[in-house]
Amino acid sequence: MSTVSGNLFVVAAPSGAGKSSLINALLKRHNDGSMQVSVSTTTRKPRPGEENGVHYHFVSEETFLEQVAAGEFYEWAKVFDHYYGTSKIVIEKTLKSGVDVFLDIDWQGTRQVKAAYPGVHTIFILPPSNAELERRLRARGQDSDEVIAKRMAKAQAEMSHYAEFSYLIVNENFDDSVQNFEHIVLSQRMRRSKQQIRYREILQDLLAE
Repeated sequence: MSTVSGNLFVVAAPSGAGKSSLINALLKRHNDGSMQVSVSTTTRKPRPGEENGVHYHFVSEETFLEQVAAGEFYEWAKVFDHYYGTSKIVIEKTLKSGVDVFLDIDWQGTRQVKAAYPGVHTIFILPPSNAELERRLRARGQDSDEVIAKRMAKAQAEMSHYAEFSYLIVNENFDDSVQNFEHIVLSQRMRRSKQQIRYREILQDLLAE
């Protein structure tokens, strides 16, 4: 019998919009293993406490480039001398098990994923204002004024691509945003194509003469 496949979601946002917090909040609401964040492949060395296969799939640069040549990534990029990518094999295996997967990537990576997996659902998270975004960045207490200015400039560039995404959430009230995020995810599970597989036996019984 066919099984229900999971849904693939891309969630993108400028730094400070609350993307990671929203994903984590949704995972806490649905802690039954029915959804998870994709584990990326990288060529950088593990940091203290990081586990292979949990935080990242750690590989050598040679192995990574071989995987690129073999077309094994939905998307990949080089960031600060290290490669990062989203494995097709890992994602497809997870989706076939019926688990929904979230990709935490930027708009450029999203374009690559959409080209390789047209059925992906794309969500963009926006802050309610530039002033609020700057306030959130400063509230972290981690960056200098110069770094904050660079982050704000980068955020402006990233937010200009919001129209390339299917869904848009303005994260003004966090609880409301989590609920809206949840509605988007659950609505995909309720599509007829998914439901007719999930309830195949019931449908056969209902329509039997």
